[in-house]
Amino acid sequence: MVAQDGTNQYLTFELDGEIFALGIAKVREVLDFTTVTRVPRMPAFIRGVINLRGSVVPVVDMRLKFGLPPADRTINTCIIIVEIDVDGEQVALGALADSVKEVVELDGSDIESAPRIGTRLNTDFILGMGRRDDRFLILLDINRVFSGDELTAVQSAGETVNA
Repeated sequence: MVAQDGTNQYLTFELDGEIFALGIAKVREVLDFTTVTRVPRMPAFIRGVINLRGSVVPVVDMRLKFGLPPADRTINTCIIIVEIDVDGEQVALGALADSVKEVVELDGSDIESAPRIGTRLNTDFILGMGRRDDRFLILLDINRVFSGDELTAVQSAGETVNA
């Protein structure tokens, strides 16, 4: 849930022209795009793994995860290292984004509830919609972006390389 009182900080990033935001507490760091090692038999949205100071970190292409068209790598392409909760354990995950914008502060009054779009579309991973100037920011709950099966695949991508 989004706190409706007080100010919260969010890292904003772009995917296909839309601005998304993650709570800053979930973001460990932002990296320039680096070589990603493919792991066989993984879902298409899992690009592979990277070596982050000796640790194997799975990298997820957020465009593919959200059903957006793939994009060519640019000078702005980056990997956002986030911490997600998998069965009570904190796991590092790289989220591939078109670009990182800025850290913004949003007051609770600047955040509206996630839209409810019928019953067939799952919007549980959207914490809310933040208003910033004349644009909306889609606030993500990174722990809910992936299903249980997808988290298992992400986790096994790292374990496959470590084995």
